[in-house]
Amino acid sequence: MTFHPKMPYETGLHQSHRSLPDQGAPFALTPERRAKLEAIASHYPAERRRSALLPALYLVQQQQGYVSAAAMRHVAELIGCTPAEVEDVVSYYAMFYTRPVGRYVIQVCRTLSCALLGAERVTEAIAAKLGVGVGETDPTGTFTLLEVECLGACDRGPVVMVNDAWHELQSPETAAQLVDQLREKGEVVLSGCQWGSRQSIVRKVDSPSR
Repeated sequence: MTFHPKMPYETGLHQSHRSLPDQGAPFALTPERRAKLEAIASHYPAERRRSALLPALYLVQQQQGYVSAAAMRHVAELIGCTPAEVEDVVSYYAMFYTRPVGRYVIQVCRTLSCALLGAERVTEAIAAKLGVGVGETDPTGTFTLLEVECLGACDRGPVVMVNDAWHELQSPETAAQLVDQLREKGEVVLSGCQWGSRQSIVRKVDSPSR
């Protein structure tokens, strides 16, 4: 007697049906980015050149905004591994995109600390402001809205990351204002960790005058 269900192995239902992404348009790193990759790869022994895979993928995404199948094959050739190995890394890490995204990728942390502090309402406010759902890009191609797992600032949630800039202690109101500021002023409003900026202001206010 067994409590395990019978697996229909004879039907082939257990087999993986993984399919590779479409090839897409031809891709090659620009000479400047190729030089950066070679400089990074030079820090590793020749037989460990594939250790430069993550930097190579970042360079790809900087260049075209996402990592296409053609780019994966290009990277595989450059660092000496298989396209499947590159795709394994791209599909594992949430920071790599396999389809076009907006100029500003807005990521709202949905993990417990941020969730308890109202991250869901922050997402709703941004979605309403942009007129899109989670995982979608606005019609202008400017904004993409995503929900992600922990962004590493659990004590300062809810956290919103725009491209590589953190914006902590967000509320529905401040998140909506951030979208407006991005539309009006562009990347200049992405000043990095907003907590650090606030703390420096507090220190200036609280410090005794000389």
